Amino acid sequence: MKALPHPYTGPLHAGLRIGLLGGSFNPAHAGHRHISLHALKALGLDQVWWLVSPQNPLKPVRGMASLPERMAEARGVARHPRIRVTDIERDLGTRYTADTLAELKRRFPRTRFVWLMGADNLRQIPRWRDWTRIFRLVPVAVLARPTYSMSALGGMAAQRYARRRVKDHRAKGLAGHATPAWIFLRNPLHPASATAIRRARARGS
Repeated sequence: MKALPHPYTGPLHAGLRIGLLGGSFNPAHAGHRHISLHALKALGLDQVWWLVSPQNPLKPVRGMASLPERMAEARGVARHPRIRVTDIERDLGTRYTADTLAELKRRFPRTRFVWLMGADNLRQIPRWRDWTRIFRLVPVAVLARPTYSMSALGGMAAQRYARRRVKDHRAKGLAGHATPAWIFLRNPLHPASATAIRRARARGS
């Protein structure tokens, strides 16, 4: 496959399908890579971008590694030509997901974006600023996470958009689906947890 341009340089190919996985990545771990590879295959994506947030508004500053540290560790974990690690939110000047998505769509109008998130975030997304706007801007793919999936599917967001849930057999068409549209991917579960990794590092183990 011909090399694709970096997010910062020039227009992307028309119709390119890109999954966006946002977060603090504090730190990035094998679970992030696991769900990214699953999303690439299940959704027929061309790339997955890891949007390493300068500072997640819902998370404390204390205990947050610096952005360069998190970027470097994420690159070491990703290790795949179709997973791109980027701090583009810093350049866009956006703090909230809805604003980031709107700006990415403005900057890359011919690209088909899909927002990727774990089931834990589907459960808490009503706490996010302009969360319904996220569903209007791009299709959403929710990936299974240990202990969260059942409660997330019974939560406010899943109930609100129950009629807009896409069937499993149409997963590869999600990127081109009219919004709001979302799907729950029953990917194999991965036990990695950023919180557990930080605790282990604090103990020196």
